[in-house]
Amino acid sequence: MTKQELYLKTMFSCMACDGDIAPEEVELVKKVAMKTSLFEGLDVEGLLNTYISEINQSGSRFLRKYLNELAEEELTPKEEMTIVGLSIKMIEADNIIQYSEVKFFKKIRSRLSLSDEQILEKHPDKEDFLLPDINVLEEPIWDEHTVFANIHFEKA
Repeated sequence: MTKQELYLKTMFSCMACDGDIAPEEVELVKKVAMKTSLFEGLDVEGLLNTYISEINQSGSRFLRKYLNELAEEELTPKEEMTIVGLSIKMIEADNIIQYSEVKFFKKIRSRLSLSDEQILEKHPDKEDFLLPDINVLEEPIWDEHTVFANIHFEKA
């Protein structure tokens, strides 16, 4: 998996971890794809629809697989900070921050080597995202009946 694909999968996993993909979350992915070079050369729509198909088939196994893939990646501090920033933006995209999203962020965070101080230097108002949970390593809770529809990008 390329770093670009990891970034996109991070955004998708944060988008889907609460069992709902809000229009604002899809818009954030479109904005990042169109206004930055982060996903340059990627078939963003195709990959997102592949992820949707996979998560519809496997539910929480998709999220566990993503977390395992993240743990296995060798990332620089800058790449880890990109993961943190994309995760936070996605969690906040729909202006509704659910506990399941913050808990998933903590699962991501536990697989990175950044210190709390490094994260807070870049995201000073996110102390709540870094507070310890009872057990961040437990399996993601997933409603196996959740089904997502494909995402379509309008051609500009």
